[in-house]
Amino acid sequence: MNASKPIKLVVDSFVWGAEQAFAPLGELSLLPHQSINAQAIQDADVLITRSSTPINSTLLQDSSVRFVGTATIGDDHVDKAYLKAQNIAFSSAAGSSTESVIEYMLSAFFALENMGKLSFSKDKLGIIGVGRIGGLLDKACGKLGLQTLLNDPPRGLSMNLDDMLVTADILTLHTPLTHDGEYPTHHLIGEAELAKFQGKGIINAGRGACMDNAALLNWLNQDVEHFAVLDCWEDEPNIHLELLEHPQVLITTPHIAGHSLDGKAANTYFVYKDLCDFLQVSPSWDMQAALPEIKTNVLPQGLSQSDLALTMYPIGQDTLAMKQAASENDFKAWFIDYRRNYPVRRSWKKLLDASGYDKDIFF
Repeated sequence: MNASKPIKLVVDSFVWGAEQAFAPLGELSLLPHQSINAQAIQDADVLITRSSTPINSTLLQDSSVRFVGTATIGDDHVDKAYLKAQNIAFSSAAGSSTESVIEYMLSAFFALENMGKLSFSKDKLGIIGVGRIGGLLDKACGKLGLQTLLNDPPRGLSMNLDDMLVTADILTLHTPLTHDGEYPTHHLIGEAELAKFQGKGIINAGRGACMDNAALLNWLNQDVEHFAVLDCWEDEPNIHLELLEHPQVLITTPHIAGHSLDGKAANTYFVYKDLCDFLQVSPSWDMQAALPEIKTNVLPQGLSQSDLALTMYPIGQDTLAMKQAASENDFKAWFIDYRRNYPVRRSWKKLLDASGYDKDIFF
């Protein structure tokens, strides 16, 4: 980059804390994702987006962009091969909101237990994908007494998927979305896999298209005891409304598992830190200072694990909101708006610590 002229940055306006973080680094343009197009970024040096913006040659080929960041943990909207070929640096927020996703999963577990759908002492949870999220989920399940089975061939954690399908009571997916390579994950769980599955529940808080949504609907219709928990959907935000409204989809949310306020702040910080390294400047943005303070004793004393989890994140509220929204005239707009204006959810460890509980009680 030309050191004699200011750095020009185009940043999605819904990246949390974007102005505080990125304005000191150069000339900042905050744009809604609908306005981030080839013309808008033509003379930009830096582009920071979220998953709503496809990052590819169509967007970038006539631009001066040399650094692209996505303030999301997923990056399947990014043509990384093109970026590499064009020598454009890339950063994602992978790992930044891991704890937020685990909090989502644990709230779902306790909600399912309250419904009589999950037994921590009897059921086996098959975790497909044992990276940052799947690995921490396995640790959390150990604290809860929930037996886990692990499937992740690239990491050598290879309980064979076919064996897992006949052994696990509930499956949960935590893989990236890939279409090729040795272990593609697109429709990893589809009609053939569901035909073999002897368990009762499916959870997807990973990537929507890792689960064949049409096959899932058929599977739910085959047995009234089958159920699903879905945070991620195929073709978001144009999701399968019949699946959303199905009474056996017990917990349903609009891709917000990682959307705690602390998780969104960390999304921004991971990319901000990488950009500072790229620009060879020292980071100055204090993410923790930017977050609202958590009051002491915010949680009542003497709560059980289940009550703590569902007080810190009442997952049923998101489910109710999404089920009711199925009848909206413009569900797509509702889905986008709910995610962008998501109610504040805070870090469990911070809430527990501020209220005098063991902050490591869950994971």
